[in-house]
Amino acid sequence: MEQTYQYAWIIPFLPLPVPMLIGVGLLLFPTATKNLRRMWAFPSILLLSIVMIFSTNLSIQQINSSFIYQYVWSWTLDNDFSLEFGYLIDPLTSIMLMLITTVGIMVLIYSDNYMAHDQGYLRFFAYMSFFSTSMLGLVTSSNLIQIYIFWELVGMCSYLLIGFWFTRPPAANACQKAFVTNRVGDFGLLLGILGFYWITGSFEFRDLFEIFNNLIYNNEVNSPFVTLCAALLFAGAVAKSAQFPLHVWLPDAMEGPTPISALIHAATMVAAGIFLVARLLPLFILIPYIMNLISLIGIITVLLGATLALAQKDIKRGLAYSTMSQLGYMMLALGMGSYRSALFHLITHAYSKALLFLGSGSVIHSMETIVGYSPDKSQNMVLMGGLTKHVPITKTSFLLGTLSLCGIPPLACFWSKDEILNDSWLYSPIFAIIAWATAGLTAFYMFRIYFLTFEGHLNYNFQNYSGSQNTPLYSISIWGKGCSKRINKSFRLLRMNNNESSSFFSKTTYRSDDNVRKRTRGRPFINIVHFDNKKPYSYPYESDNTMLFPLLVLVLFTLFVGILGIPFNQEGTDLDILSKWLAPSINLLHQKSKDSVDWYEFVKDAIFSVSIAYFGIFLASFLYKPIYSSFKNFYLINLFVKIGPKRRYWDKILNVLYDWSYNRAYIDAFYTTSFTGAIRGVAQLTHFFDRRVIDGITNGVGVMSFFVGEGIKYVGGGRISSYLFLYFSCVSIFLLVYFFIPFDITFESFI
Repeated sequence: MEQTYQYAWIIPFLPLPVPMLIGVGLLLFPTATKNLRRMWAFPSILLLSIVMIFSTNLSIQQINSSFIYQYVWSWTLDNDFSLEFGYLIDPLTSIMLMLITTVGIMVLIYSDNYMAHDQGYLRFFAYMSFFSTSMLGLVTSSNLIQIYIFWELVGMCSYLLIGFWFTRPPAANACQKAFVTNRVGDFGLLLGILGFYWITGSFEFRDLFEIFNNLIYNNEVNSPFVTLCAALLFAGAVAKSAQFPLHVWLPDAMEGPTPISALIHAATMVAAGIFLVARLLPLFILIPYIMNLISLIGIITVLLGATLALAQKDIKRGLAYSTMSQLGYMMLALGMGSYRSALFHLITHAYSKALLFLGSGSVIHSMETIVGYSPDKSQNMVLMGGLTKHVPITKTSFLLGTLSLCGIPPLACFWSKDEILNDSWLYSPIFAIIAWATAGLTAFYMFRIYFLTFEGHLNYNFQNYSGSQNTPLYSISIWGKGCSKRINKSFRLLRMNNNESSSFFSKTTYRSDDNVRKRTRGRPFINIVHFDNKKPYSYPYESDNTMLFPLLVLVLFTLFVGILGIPFNQEGTDLDILSKWLAPSINLLHQKSKDSVDWYEFVKDAIFSVSIAYFGIFLASFLYKPIYSSFKNFYLINLFVKIGPKRRYWDKILNVLYDWSYNRAYIDAFYTTSFTGAIRGVAQLTHFFDRRVIDGITNGVGVMSFFVGEGIKYVGGGRISSYLFLYFSCVSIFLLVYFFIPFDITFESFI
């Protein structure tokens, strides 16, 4: 066992050869490297698989022995200052290692096919491998300085991956927004690290916790200063984990490729903030104000993320706000001191949300086969629907991930979210009410995404390949049959505005060549005239096996990973794997391990939480599932919604809620007006001062010298007598002024 821990230092460096070799290959042998680009997926997956095996071995040893191992070596020694580097293996580290490697391998396998036709294939795998190195280095760090170094490397990789398609202005703007927003939190993190070094004189976690605990016990610290430094440390986690008010970068980060969204913005990078707070929880728990701040930020983020997801049209943005809300649950649990619940939800959410993001990528991949569907259209849920029969495997996996995130038993997120909800009642009834209400909102917006994407029937009418039948292509189930006419009308108007005929689809069929048949892989296809261009059309079809395999594996995790924390404690035998795993960390926090569960109370609370989730599902089904569309004109509904003046009030309330959600609670607009506008105003004022005042003085001196020189050159006539006359005249004036005008004014007379 000791040898396994001794070689754990190699974990962060195993994925590093891939980006190095890709860089050297592109520099020395660019043509050969590009021609053999598909081979680079294999070493990326292989090296990360080795890390996963190593991490699994460490995790098993952690569960069996409850052992914490730390190894450090000195890097800088100077009198009283010592900086050490090393690695720390404890339950928190092993959990993060398992999440990073398992989700990372699935994403890399998925990306091999998803990015196969992208020109930046090599660049993508280089970035992903370097990100894995940075994240693995972050979670194995043994001190704050080492964490900060890898923290910045993770931020750099996030910037590169979000802006992967940098030629698209939205992607370029999104990566800059993410970079700037995270710099705010990172600057606070750096100040907090330096502040605690000033207080304790150490960067090492073990020494830092011990020294600070003694200082608090002896009342030898300045409480306001300590609270400020802790708040600055927390600011780094707020930005990285997209907590209010530094959450604005996360939905825009969806401009990157979908595998990046699955790995970075669902399971790993955004979890880095949760990891940091969990790592520093022995420090924060000694400062009550900071614990209250963490729980307050968490509950605000829980509610805000859920409300902003209600009206989103982009499928990935809806999932992004869902991620924000679930990260708020984890932060709330840490603020309440529920260390075990927070990490349990971190595990279950990582696999469920990775499944949902990869499922959305499969949907987007299928939608892109439709002629005329640009990237913004292929992610728009309003233009989806009826995909169930075309992508059944994706639909089933997405449904299971949705049910898990909604907290439906026995799927993974039910066990972890229910534990957080129960703990919230003991902490604050107000927070508990908000958390439980948000659980219903989560079920509503997640099934809204599911129904808009997979249910209903296809919207647009076109002829199939035999020319004998009109088949509906797309529809929006919530608005009923009239929506298809409005959609078709809008397309006709669009076509007329482009000086085209009013018929959008062709009434005749065209033969496709062999290349088209190979590209559509034998699936039924439709030939249409799209803006006067004869192009083949194919139905949305299921993704390839290399994309479906990660989905199926993540489905297994979503189904069974909740077993880790199921509280089956019977007859004194502890069968709760997660509690055994986290025992050293729980002891470090001076908390008790989870006692035996009162199953009557557990079932009663579970019924309540599941009922709220089912209510959200029912409401989403009523509004978005086509089978309930006939009930919208039922007289009881009309009685409460459409009859009399109440309809105006309902319309106003719904419009306000919709605008609030769709416009992101106007927070981005507020930042644009206040911060961006103020900075631009200061920049313009500085520019004016520089151009008109600083440059004006310099240019004025030059202009004055020019005119003085021009004037003087006409005085010089070349006559000595004129020069002598001018000289004696000036001297005479000076002597007259000096002798006949009294100068008795002194400096003291001015005082």
